[in-house]
Amino acid sequence: MKVQSLQINNFRNYKNLSLTFDDKVNVFIGKNAQGKTNLLESIFYCCLGKSFKTTKDKDLILWGEEKSKILLTVNKKYRDVKVEINLSTLRKKSISLDDFPIKRIAELIGEVNVVFFSPQELKLVKESPEERRKFMDIDLCQNNKRYFYQLSRYEKILANRNKLLKFSKTIESVKETIEIWDRALVAAAKFLATERAKFVEQIAPYSQKAHHFISGGKENLRLKYKCGCGVSLDEKFEENMDKLLKKNLEKDYKLGHTTIGVHRDDIDIFLNDVEVKNFGSQGQQRTVALSLKLAELENMFNLNGEYPILLLDDVFSELDVERQSRLLKFVGRTQTFITCTDEKKIDGTLFSIVDGTVVKKEEKKIKNNSCKVRKNRLQ
Repeated sequence: MKVQSLQINNFRNYKNLSLTFDDKVNVFIGKNAQGKTNLLESIFYCCLGKSFKTTKDKDLILWGEEKSKILLTVNKKYRDVKVEINLSTLRKKSISLDDFPIKRIAELIGEVNVVFFSPQELKLVKESPEERRKFMDIDLCQNNKRYFYQLSRYEKILANRNKLLKFSKTIESVKETIEIWDRALVAAAKFLATERAKFVEQIAPYSQKAHHFISGGKENLRLKYKCGCGVSLDEKFEENMDKLLKKNLEKDYKLGHTTIGVHRDDIDIFLNDVEVKNFGSQGQQRTVALSLKLAELENMFNLNGEYPILLLDDVFSELDVERQSRLLKFVGRTQTFITCTDEKKIDGTLFSIVDGTVVKKEEKKIKNNSCKVRKNRLQ
């Protein structure tokens, strides 16, 4: 899929902007705080209906304005897609897909797939399991609408169960109704755990090959899905999880929350059988995080028959020259949007950004031709 054009009004530091893009690499060049990341954010927002920087939609509106608009047109394999999002300080956002209003984010997610990476994505490897669950969920929601619905359902069930545990006066009053929530929680958990385990299994070989290529073949990357339900993912999953919920009820009641479930899932990440989160260097952690993102590209291609849009925010400032070169061998396979401060690092269609003003500078052919790109696919 390819972004054809982007129009934004009163978004972040942009008053009015209309751009068309190269089918391959688009490079936004400028000093810090000029608006480079804001452009990537506007594309990301149209793909997932949310920002990677803030949870408050009003923060996206240009200071002093009441309304903001983003219009993204995308060419997919079999049809074109148009996404329009209107933000307001006075009411909830509205989203239209191909000029038809939609009521739920679920109707938007999966229409235009995206993979985003920035130096901040290092937290995917070194910080809490929540970051790795978010990684799984964003990918799975884009490729499986049922997953999105089941995830939302699980979160609502969990919230109700926790509310019961926290505000009930006695454990006996909890026992009267908690079985209703337990049955629903177990059923949703089984679906989510099954899909997450499958996802990790799918991306594992791609991430291994990506890391092998970027690092120069010096280390072996291995992933392992870690279910937070406390039981094996087999035919007795529901029965065993239900038993464990009952066993942990007193503990859950004292703590005021549910201590087992897929809301505690994780991905264990190893380099040469050593856990990267605790023992890997920052350089190793950064390369692993990037490898996971590149694996997403390949997995989405295999599932959907086309690559997602790739957004790379200031990535090259964190990589040495050799790893920059290796990464660039991958970007020719999909439409890529890159922000950086030095135009000499990358070939592509160049855009100069100064204080919210964008000028297309020049167009250069990408060094990696389609033949080379096909040979370098992670297979």
